[in-house]
Amino acid sequence: LVYETMSADGETSSKPSVLPPWAKPENEGTPLKLYNSLTKSKEVFVPADGNRVSWYGCGPTVYDASHMGHARSYITFDIIRRVLRDYFKYDVLYVMNITDLDDKIILKARRQHLFQQYTENLPEKATVLADVAEAREKLVQKIDGLTEEPEKQAMHKKALEALDVALAAAKADDTAETLGALVEASTDPLSALLDSRFGSTVSDHSIFGKVSRRWEYEFHKDMEALNVEGPDVLKRVTECVPEIVAYIQQIITNGFAYESNGSVYFDVAAFQADPQHHYLKLMPEAAGNAKALAEGEGELTATGDKKSSNDFALWKASKPGEPEWDSPWGKGRPGWHIECSVMASEKLGQSMDIHSGGVDLKFPHHDNELAQSEAYFGHDQWVNYFLHSGHLHIDGLKMSKSLKNFVTIKQALEKYSARQIRFMFLLHGWRNTLDYSDGTMTEAVGCEKAFNEFFLNAKSVIRGEAGSTFAKFDELDTKLLASFQAARNAAHAALCDNIDTPQVFRVLRDLISDVNVYLMNKEAGGAAPQGPLIKEIAQYQTSMLTLFGLIGMGSAIGFPVDQEQQSLEDAVLPDLLKFADVRDKVRQLALQTKNVAILKLCDQVRDDTMPDLGVRLEDKETGSVVKLVDRETLMQERQRELERRAAQQKKKEEAAKKRAAEEAAKREKAKMPAEEMFKNTEDGYTQFDDRGIPTHDKDGEELVKGTRKRLEKAWKVQDKLHKKYFGEAKK
Repeated sequence: LVYETMSADGETSSKPSVLPPWAKPENEGTPLKLYNSLTKSKEVFVPADGNRVSWYGCGPTVYDASHMGHARSYITFDIIRRVLRDYFKYDVLYVMNITDLDDKIILKARRQHLFQQYTENLPEKATVLADVAEAREKLVQKIDGLTEEPEKQAMHKKALEALDVALAAAKADDTAETLGALVEASTDPLSALLDSRFGSTVSDHSIFGKVSRRWEYEFHKDMEALNVEGPDVLKRVTECVPEIVAYIQQIITNGFAYESNGSVYFDVAAFQADPQHHYLKLMPEAAGNAKALAEGEGELTATGDKKSSNDFALWKASKPGEPEWDSPWGKGRPGWHIECSVMASEKLGQSMDIHSGGVDLKFPHHDNELAQSEAYFGHDQWVNYFLHSGHLHIDGLKMSKSLKNFVTIKQALEKYSARQIRFMFLLHGWRNTLDYSDGTMTEAVGCEKAFNEFFLNAKSVIRGEAGSTFAKFDELDTKLLASFQAARNAAHAALCDNIDTPQVFRVLRDLISDVNVYLMNKEAGGAAPQGPLIKEIAQYQTSMLTLFGLIGMGSAIGFPVDQEQQSLEDAVLPDLLKFADVRDKVRQLALQTKNVAILKLCDQVRDDTMPDLGVRLEDKETGSVVKLVDRETLMQERQRELERRAAQQKKKEEAAKKRAAEEAAKREKAKMPAEEMFKNTEDGYTQFDDRGIPTHDKDGEELVKGTRKRLEKAWKVQDKLHKKYFGEAKK
């Protein structure tokens, strides 16, 4: 560059321009890290294909109602998916499967079908009693075989007790009602008996499909109710059988599977012997876990055809009473683990960025998925990042479908809202064990209330005169702005650190506390709050809750209200503000004149009348604050407050009753003068001093010094007690 200069005498000259070097700011930023079950550590997340993230999530086996264990997994990964997509701006392709073919589905469908036929064509009473007796005997044998599983044993014993009660009633009463009650009480053992007799005769595929379709529909409805976004691609096992057959054939060709009596098994020993492959990447400590392997194979799987007990089924030869498809090895159906490998590979190719599922699926399901997929593709890394959500406990006990220790999603939603349930998950680490209980839900409800109160306070400021006024920052404004900036940085760091939502919410709650303190200080100082700053903080909090699926897209500030409520707010709020102003003036006058009756009426309007209309009034030093809140919420709050007061009053009454009883007991004890307390006792003392303290025992022997000292101490206590209640009364 060349620039001209002019001297004092008006002459110009040209000089080259030399610019100072530019210093590039150094800020590498904080990379996103995710806990990878494959490495058992947090790893920097790097998608294989630029900004695109390929993700496969294990879907449900649809044979019964979805429960909170399902919610634990699907809400968890819904949150992570939203954060990756909407915060870190990744292009996420999420694929999920539906297992609509499985041993559990087959057994459930057959037993349900046979039991329905039995009840619709109920045999004579003698036949029913004989069938129930046989089913009962099989149940007893099952209980006797569960000595190493006391929880299951206790559950079946409870069922046996109910069956015995119904059986005794049916034997004593010939009515159809008692016989029907017996059949109902015997549902599970009787269904199992009928299946053992006639299960092999069930051949209609629609019987199995009816069960899976029903529960898949219910699963999707539950996910919708929980605000869990659906996958980009949904795959069903029954729609992929030809692809599964071809996949298995390739594994056989590659030397890692073998056919035996119409079934195909994965050859674990051959896979382990290959230097290119590694088995049990997720849980090497589970090697040889026969119980877990058997559960993974399914109740209907034959085990005698394997080379090794460690091998697992890729294709199962169908027996009578099971659905079947054609294959090179005969009619059969897919094994459990192979389903996910095929459905994931079909859409995501020979490797994927993320595979997710519950921690209970690590072994054998996910370890076997990895092995058979890598055997198919001929490489050693089918999944780059394996994410596992933590266990769910119910009131401190591990949730178990087989133990009937579970809560369905519908049952949970009868008690709590979807938002409150999601709050519960967000307040606990996604990898950690979570206890679903009244305690954890109380914490979640409290968190929701704190945010709602914050948004109501923010709206109150924003719609006031200060809402759109930019005033000069004072010390309080500057301090709050610094807190806001620090909170955003801390929340970002927490999201980068394995999407640590509990830490994010600690940061957001601290920011709410800072705003509350700020508003209190402003009010105390008689100054208006910085409206635009409060608005910006409220919008940020809203955006974070939207990110986590707690608020729908498009909400300006706070939890959304329906159109009707919004219209109501626009229509009545101006008049409510005028009414609140008049009430506040009346209240202030009553305070000055100490008019208790008027003050009581003002309180009644605030505490009873307005909440019933969906309006919350809050009395502040600067005047009344009006908040429009859902009427049902206010009614629940009022009910909880009444219950709290009642509990507090009951506690006071119980404490007073306890004090009165203790006082009465003390008075009763005090009736005895100290001089008489040791006479005529079981100890049989024979001599006493002038105060009535024993000096000799029942045998006439003089008491040792230590005993005398102890008795004298007791005498002084009684003497003091007696004089307290009766000595002073005499005076």
